[in-house]
Amino acid sequence: MRQDLAAELSALSATLTTIEKIMDPQEMSERVRELEARASDPSLWDDPENAQQVTSELSTVQGNLRKLQELRQRLDDLPIMYELAEEEGEGTEQVDEEFAELCADIQSLEVKTMLSGEYDAREAVINIRSGAGGVDAADWAEMLMRMYIRWAEKSGRNVDIYDISYAEEAGIKSATFVVHGEYTYGTLSVEQGAHRLVRISPFDNQARRQTSFAEIEVLPVVETTDHIDVPDSDIRVDVYRSSGPGGQSVNTTDSAVRITHIPTGIVVTCQNEKSQIQNRASAMRVLQAKLLERKRQEERAEMDALGAGGNASWGNQMRSYVLHPYQMVKDHRNQFEVNDPAKVLDGEIDAFLEAGIRWRMSQTEA
Repeated sequence: MRQDLAAELSALSATLTTIEKIMDPQEMSERVRELEARASDPSLWDDPENAQQVTSELSTVQGNLRKLQELRQRLDDLPIMYELAEEEGEGTEQVDEEFAELCADIQSLEVKTMLSGEYDAREAVINIRSGAGGVDAADWAEMLMRMYIRWAEKSGRNVDIYDISYAEEAGIKSATFVVHGEYTYGTLSVEQGAHRLVRISPFDNQARRQTSFAEIEVLPVVETTDHIDVPDSDIRVDVYRSSGPGGQSVNTTDSAVRITHIPTGIVVTCQNEKSQIQNRASAMRVLQAKLLERKRQEERAEMDALGAGGNASWGNQMRSYVLHPYQMVKDHRNQFEVNDPAKVLDGEIDAFLEAGIRWRMSQTEA
């Protein structure tokens, strides 16, 4: 085996060893046994909510342990695969492909170990708002919503759309949706900020270049263990008829709900369900998520004032998507860029997410 290849395999093995130290497969195995014992207890389902948490955690830990073991096995097999390919004088290209895929898989898992924040393991609430740019900005906001939904589909995550406010001519004014799945908040939190689009406007009859903006807000889904009290006296609840495209009967009853948090002025809406009760529950979850984030920002500001924190602001423009006069998507925080906007807008944003997470980690360590 080539000396340079042996060095690359050794470096990859060192990276995987570091990941194993962090994830601790022995501790994971013990946790699996503990959860399996709890899951086999017939009385577990006397408390369905707790049972769901136990079975969900068991599935997650088992999956992570299996992934770690498979990566180690694949890495151990690579030198043998190269030796066999060299002896037979063919098949080296296929082994190179496996090497490249293994590198990507290990790097992806390495990024996941960087998600150690208090809320990183949670699901995510995404709020998208159109900014400067008129109808182009509304269209751009809808393009971004599709991008994140496509990413969720490709990564096996489900999406629940809570509310969409459609613009008059095209696109959307705003949208709120939840992306389910483990570590979704930690992964998508690096997307928060202003996203800029530069293109020839399809809404300009003179085909002029247009710059438009949309704002992305990412919040962790609130859990029952979070202490976010919202007294009824602090909120005003309005009901109204849903608007925009809808399914059968969605636009025929006053089922949409708007909740205003009086002390802060925060307003949330939900109209995806036919039931007013369901829409109110969903809107309350989003309100609690916003209040939780507000609380975190206030605590962070206090720490910054005491000199214990860094600059949490990434600026108003965190990423640009240029479709004309050239093709490029660039993250202005870490300078990562690609030259295929079409793929990015179709949900292939993993490289940007990984670069963002690594950049955030480097800022924390600085």
